[in-house]
Amino acid sequence: MPKSKSLHNDELFHAKNWMTPSPFCIHPGQTLAEASKMMVDFYLESLPVVDESKRIVGVITSRKLLDYFARGNRGDVLISSIPRSNLPAVRHDDSILEIMSLPYDQLPVTDEDGKLLGILTTRDILDGLSKYLYKLRQQHNSEGALSAILESAYEGIAVVDENGILQEFNEAYSRFTGIKREDAIGRHVTEVIDNTHLHETVKTGIAERGVLQNIQGHDMVVHRIPLWKEGRIAGAIGMLIFEGVTEVYKIYEKLQENQTPKPDLFTKKKESDSRVTLDQIIGTSEGIAEVKRLARKAARTAATVLITGESGTGKEMFAKSIHHLSPFSTGPFISVNCGAIPEHLFESELFGYEEGAFTGAKKGGKPGKFELADNGTIFLDEIGEMPLVLQTKLLRVLQEKEAERVGGVKKYQINVRVIAATNRDLLKMIETGEFREDLYYRLNIIQLHIPPVRERKKDIPVLLVHYLREICERYQVPSKIFTSEAVNAFVQHPWRGNIREMVNTVEQLVTLVDGKIIDYHHLPEMLKRPEPSIKEGKEPSLAVGSIEEAKLLGNQRESELILDALRRAGGNKSQAADLLGIHRTTLYQKLKKHGIS
Repeated sequence: MPKSKSLHNDELFHAKNWMTPSPFCIHPGQTLAEASKMMVDFYLESLPVVDESKRIVGVITSRKLLDYFARGNRGDVLISSIPRSNLPAVRHDDSILEIMSLPYDQLPVTDEDGKLLGILTTRDILDGLSKYLYKLRQQHNSEGALSAILESAYEGIAVVDENGILQEFNEAYSRFTGIKREDAIGRHVTEVIDNTHLHETVKTGIAERGVLQNIQGHDMVVHRIPLWKEGRIAGAIGMLIFEGVTEVYKIYEKLQENQTPKPDLFTKKKESDSRVTLDQIIGTSEGIAEVKRLARKAARTAATVLITGESGTGKEMFAKSIHHLSPFSTGPFISVNCGAIPEHLFESELFGYEEGAFTGAKKGGKPGKFELADNGTIFLDEIGEMPLVLQTKLLRVLQEKEAERVGGVKKYQINVRVIAATNRDLLKMIETGEFREDLYYRLNIIQLHIPPVRERKKDIPVLLVHYLREICERYQVPSKIFTSEAVNAFVQHPWRGNIREMVNTVEQLVTLVDGKIIDYHHLPEMLKRPEPSIKEGKEPSLAVGSIEEAKLLGNQRESELILDALRRAGGNKSQAADLLGIHRTTLYQKLKKHGIS
């Protein structure tokens, strides 16, 4: 079928998008004992064998290894002496839909030169097939879906463009208001729906869900959602929930009777912050979606993860998300800021100390961060700030999976998931001798790079809405909204401090702006850009803002604007409507209203 063929060629289903990247590998010159240890330590079912150029030469499976030892072979035998089996290598751009029938549980994925990129497991392929079936269903049902949804929806649905002109008005809304669909479309939303704020949603760009609106004498629950396209507001959707709010009030009152005392907002935030999931990380841009996808795959394994990115991008949130999706999720999550611990205390903080190890040592000693993280995850933030001497000790601990307290004589076993993060260029630090190369490769099994906010402009409006609501609740102040001009200023700003800087700015505005609306002129100077100047000889065009202002000033002003637009358009009513920023049908209604022929 042609539809299915197009999906087969879809880049989404390439093996590189579903494989587990940067897998553990072993070389032909290493021994079977070394292979066994790696597979036990890292919970591996298979281990790719690669040469010095990272080209795949074979794969050792746990079944093959067990069989080899069962035949009496010793652990010091070199891997190169094992006969190679014919395991097909999958190219990174091969479709999982084409290779899913291959009778293998795990397949190596290579680039054009045969170098190993990752491992594709049966589970990975099943994940891809699930996405394939979803897209097939979408493709099959897409034709005519929008009109079918609009007309069969029990809820009233209205869609306006950026000027507040109705583009869609479904049958359910028509029945409730008594206004025919053909009479509603093309008119300004304020002329059709009582007490509407949908035209304001277009201006502010802020979604409102579950708000009350009195329509036809009834209190109704409505949703108002802005539509963004290429960085600007293209319109808004209004949804009318036909249940009156009387029953809602009753339910609310019932809940109030049984409600327990409300926890402190800061305590609530702290508790929820200790269990972050990927779904709580806000953003749908391509860059952040890719990081989330890799994070989910990384979480399945016990492999060490290195998270890179600028300060304030949310590296610790991703670390917590990986922890809670991993086999170590039932254990603790221990965070260590490597840049905040004095060098002389670093070893005792990481590995603990025994009683009497040094002057002032606590009676009974103290466990280190690695002990506290047993059977859980340790997050080494700002790993680039770790002193060289500690880097050596950390490398030994990661390799041997055991550590020793300062002043102690007994070693303790370590079973932790290690996630490291840095905002520094570790490869440059290796060149300058500030960071150990062997530690870098030990940490950099799977790397996640979090893009800066300036590369995620699509996510900024959503981030603003979230943090504005959260900060208003925290300070217990009435909710506020941004105008679209203010939102646009946030979108255009480079945000060198990323989300952390943005949150601080929102917090500043919430505390300093008295009213409900946060407009462009309220913003700090760093966010303001020079106002666009009107080129000489070019007359400014009238926008819908002008006609809205005229409605406030009275009929005379509105009539003057319409006559001026007609004059400039040479009598062409369609062009005059464009100049005014309104639909042609609305212009005809206003011409009739003012007696203009």
